[in-house]
Amino acid sequence: MKKVYFLQTCDTCRRILKEVNIDGFEKQEIKSTPLTVNQLEELYNLTNSYEALFNKRAKLYREMDLKNQNLTEQDYRQHILDEYTFLKRPVFIVEDEIFVGNSKKNIENLKNKLF
Repeated sequence: MKKVYFLQTCDTCRRILKEVNIDGFEKQEIKSTPLTVNQLEELYNLTNSYEALFNKRAKLYREMDLKNQNLTEQDYRQHILDEYTFLKRPVFIVEDEIFVGNSKKNIENLKNKLF
């Protein structure tokens, strides 16, 4: 399976989607089609961590002062389900591997997996 979760209004997501060959990928824009519980569980099964899927750079993260709260894995899970902006993006699934976020190293690993 090849799938990518992204945000169309995110410049970084758009740049990465152009950089990476996404032919054959199922694409899901998370603002117009939010993650389902089952999809989030699938992502969790590949990372074993909701925190790893959580975007701590989100504006809402600062606004809600989540940095100063002691969040549990269930808290991270609920925030991601409640608000699309809390999913670290883009998220690529290639076979049974997951690539979360936009770090240079992560994108290089993804490219290596695809070529």
